[in-house]
Amino acid sequence: MTRRRFLATTAAGSVLSLSGCVGVPPALVSSSEVEAMGLRAWSELRAQQPLSRDTGFQSSAQQVSRRLLTHLGEPTGAWEVQVFASPEINAFALPGRKIGVYEGMFRVARTPDQLAAVIGHEIGHLLANHPEERISAEVATETGLRLIGGMLGASNVGNADVITAALGLGAQVGLLLPYSRNQELEADEFGVRAMVGAGYEGRQAVTLWQQMELAGGARAPEFLATHPAPAARIGAMERLLATLPA
Repeated sequence: MTRRRFLATTAAGSVLSLSGCVGVPPALVSSSEVEAMGLRAWSELRAQQPLSRDTGFQSSAQQVSRRLLTHLGEPTGAWEVQVFASPEINAFALPGRKIGVYEGMFRVARTPDQLAAVIGHEIGHLLANHPEERISAEVATETGLRLIGGMLGASNVGNADVITAALGLGAQVGLLLPYSRNQELEADEFGVRAMVGAGYEGRQAVTLWQQMELAGGARAPEFLATHPAPAARIGAMERLLATLPA
C-alpha cells in the first residue's frame, strides 16, 4: 500500500470510528461553558426577535411551564419561558434554563395539553443535558476532520479537500444526525411522562404530532433529517402511552 493510500485509509477509519459511536460522547466542554453559550445566544435572540404581544399566548406558556416544572421539582423562578413574535411553527431550549416558543406553534398546539407536550419536550432536552452532549459531539467531529484535512494536505494527497468534504458528510450522516434523532426521541418520552405526571392528557401529544405532520409539508428522508419523522415519533409515543396509567 502506498503512503498516500495508507493516509487516506487511516483518515477514513478515524471518521468511521467516530460514526460508529452510539453512546454519549465524552464531555469536551464544561457545563458552565455550555450554559454561558446558551445565555449569550438567548440575550442576542431577545435583542433581535420581539416577544409576542399576545397575552393569551404568553399566559398559556407561563401556566403550562410552571405546572410542569412544579411537578418535576424544578425551581420555577430559575427558568424563563417566552413566546416570540414569529409565524414559525417551532420551539427551542437553550442552556441556562431558557425556553422559547414561536407564535406559529399555537396554530398546531391548540390546547394546554398539546402545549404541555411541546414545553415538556424542551424541558427534557435541558434536564437530560442534551446541549452538552450535542456540542461535545460537534467538537469531536470537527477536531477529527481538521486533523484528517491536515494529514492529507501535508502528504500532498490529490483532491484532499474533496476527500475531507466526503468524510465530513459521512460523519454528519453517521454520527451527528442520528445522535440528534435519538435525543429528540428521548425528549419526546420525557415530555410525555412529565405532562402525564402533571395531570395533562398524554394522548394529546399524539394529536399534536398528527397536526404537526399535516402542517409540515414535504420532508427530507428521515436518515438525513435531524428530527425523526412524525410517524416514527407518533409510534414511539403510542408504545410509551400503552405502558402508562390512563
